[in-house]
Amino acid sequence: MSEKPRSTALGTALWRRLTPAIRRRMALGAGLACVTAAAGLALLGLSGWFITATALAGMSAAAGASLNVFLPSAAIRLLALGRTAGRYAERVVTHDATFAVLASWREQLFRAWASTTAVRTLQRHPARVLFRLTQDLDGLESLYLRVWLPVVVAFTTSLLTGVLLGCLSVWLGAAVTLFLWASGAGVWWAVAKRSRMESMRRTVLLERLRAHTVDLVAGQVDLVMAQRCEAHCQRLARTDARLAAVEDRLHRLDCRSAWWQSVSGQIAAAALLVSLAMLAEGGPISAPMAALALFSFWAALESVAALRRSAMEAGRCQPPLRRLGAALGGTPDKPSPHVAHDPPGGARSAVLLSGVDAAYDPGQACVLQGIHLCLAPGEHLAVVGPSGAGKSALLAAVAGEIPILQGCVRAARSSWMTQRSEVFQDTLRENLLLAHSEASEAQLVAALQASGLESDPQRQRSALDLQLGEGGLGLSGGQARRLALARLFLHPCELWLLDEPTDGLDAPTARDVLARLRQRGRDRTLLIATHLRREAEWADAVAVMHQGRLQALHRRGSSEFDAVLASLRPD
Repeated sequence: MSEKPRSTALGTALWRRLTPAIRRRMALGAGLACVTAAAGLALLGLSGWFITATALAGMSAAAGASLNVFLPSAAIRLLALGRTAGRYAERVVTHDATFAVLASWREQLFRAWASTTAVRTLQRHPARVLFRLTQDLDGLESLYLRVWLPVVVAFTTSLLTGVLLGCLSVWLGAAVTLFLWASGAGVWWAVAKRSRMESMRRTVLLERLRAHTVDLVAGQVDLVMAQRCEAHCQRLARTDARLAAVEDRLHRLDCRSAWWQSVSGQIAAAALLVSLAMLAEGGPISAPMAALALFSFWAALESVAALRRSAMEAGRCQPPLRRLGAALGGTPDKPSPHVAHDPPGGARSAVLLSGVDAAYDPGQACVLQGIHLCLAPGEHLAVVGPSGAGKSALLAAVAGEIPILQGCVRAARSSWMTQRSEVFQDTLRENLLLAHSEASEAQLVAALQASGLESDPQRQRSALDLQLGEGGLGLSGGQARRLALARLFLHPCELWLLDEPTDGLDAPTARDVLARLRQRGRDRTLLIATHLRREAEWADAVAVMHQGRLQALHRRGSSEFDAVLASLRPD
């Protein structure tokens, strides 16, 4: 598929995904822009007519007595006020529509990236994720304001100018309309075609420059220790020089196209002036009407000149449109048919895996193969095995976080406590509300108390307003783990997935965390991935994983269960 049909198809898909209310706002903004441009055209044309008519009226007393100066002067004032008011209303409506479009696309983008495959792909390129969320998405705001709107306005003003001149002379109106449309379309096509590749290079280099800068700032200590700081700075300078060269070529293209538009416009204006002089001399039109036509043509040239910038913006919008269009314009990812959450009432299993094969990416090797597992409501199962055996992958399959290639997974709605505690730069309250957005303050305080993050009743409510730094700065490793525990307690679900919940904690903190998990998880179904004896010894059964396969399942009370516990790493 060629670039143009692909971009057109993506643009059409994006338009269809907008709500009717946003479409109406965009249409209203376009209408106001056309009315404002028409008022400007009429204002300039009428001013030219009035100046010429008054100049001629001053040459003879009879002509001066017959000229009504009040009506055109009042019309000029009305058009000036109307143009100002229209411009203000147009800016308000078009910018409001643009922000509404960006908000809608941002929501759709986050929903598209919430799919398992997209998340794992973007996690491997964090700089790319940042660029998509900021530069690419913001770049799409030009689609409406600076690409589509100038085209509509230029087409409308050219048509109005042609109609106006057609009232004076049919062939002159047709010639002017044809020139305005042909010159505008020609400049737009030529600039958009020539700027497309340069704009793509600019986007890639800008993304690379930002990534190199982030790497330099975030990893300057490692770069200095490895004696690679100078080389990285040189690499950054080379990327910046290449970006500056691309920017220079785009600026040169803009200047050349502006020169061509100016020269061709002035030549056309000179030809129009000669034609109008011939018509005025022959008698079909008067000199003031000839001035009106000429000034109206100049006003139309201003609208057509905006197409040059529109074409430049179209080139800049094409890379983000290509990169985000599939996520924004496509259909949302549907849940995998292999995964079903919230088994219907009467279901006897909280977790049921039947012949499950799973992989982190569809093209990669399976991390789970032929898994059969059934977990009754309220049962506690510890999954053990060496590193890379597939323990975390099993939890991810139950949570629906990796693609299921074969088999079926049925699981109750779950809460997954991963090995890493994600803490955001915000208050403790907002970090807790991530688990349950509608939780009351009493529930938040109860979660703090239950997790042991704040045991002093006098300080629990004030602790909610504690401001945390980036990455949880202000909390120790144990406190960050207790914050994850509080989130787990807040989230309303019956199935807990615990991935080495006390790994990396000192023995007293680990025992306290496990005791709290036991107390609150007594009536819940637990699936625990672990290699520690303290985390597996209170389970009802242990499942032994090896190379992605479930080798054995031993119940509490059997000698095999005791042997597996003895083989695990002690505290």
